[in-house]
Amino acid sequence: MFEEALALLPNTSSWILYLTCALLIGMSKTGIQNIGSLAVPLFVILFGAKYSTGIVLILLALADLMGVIYYRKQLIWSEVLKLLPMSLMGLTVALIIGKYIDDTSFKIVMGACIILGIGIMFWMEKLDKTKQLIITNGKWYSPLFGFIMGFSTMIGNAAGPALSVYLLTKNLNKYAFVATGAWFIMILNYIKIPLQVFVWQNVSWVGVLLNFMALPFIILGGVLGIKLVKILPEKEFRIIITAMVIISCVLMILI
Repeated sequence: MFEEALALLPNTSSWILYLTCALLIGMSKTGIQNIGSLAVPLFVILFGAKYSTGIVLILLALADLMGVIYYRKQLIWSEVLKLLPMSLMGLTVALIIGKYIDDTSFKIVMGACIILGIGIMFWMEKLDKTKQLIITNGKWYSPLFGFIMGFSTMIGNAAGPALSVYLLTKNLNKYAFVATGAWFIMILNYIKIPLQVFVWQNVSWVGVLLNFMALPFIILGGVLGIKLVKILPEKEFRIIITAMVIISCVLMILI
């Protein structure tokens, strides 16, 4: 099984790309949330669209633990609870759709999920503060984002852009932003594991072994993420999050 895991990455450049992705995922869970979205299109290059979601999922699940443990005191449960019900519905819809589409279509849907997050972000930024407040306090706002995030995280571990947009519009401080996002995504990721094992069948022991080989890089990324959050002012933090959303979208379109 060890040799099978090694065979998934046939050359040095593949290993460098894979371990870089693990580093980015670690950073995303404890620091710059959407930097992990950069790994999504890179994993598509390495493993193909649908199979990559199974590989990425276990890495995310391992990295989630770092974020939720370190930022456990900054969590805002009310925001998580607003999102969860409809996110589970979105997850279910994506589970059904994902089972019956090919890899090319799967990639297109993944890209569409990220583009949707970008579109919502720019639309919100064009509104004045009063309209933004009316929208973000609307009864439909959290359920809508919950559905989008549930669907996009299931179809391609691509909930990052929409989640970042949602949390940015809630004007949370940077620690509450990271903590709330980490807990919400962790809950969804651990729900997804048995679904992808038994329904999509794209999580294997070989892939899990490959994931554990990257564990030191996940931990290193987590440490770097914590340090970045501490030194970044609130304004710069929000700018970087927004930039990561845009870059991840462009990468998905190009790839």
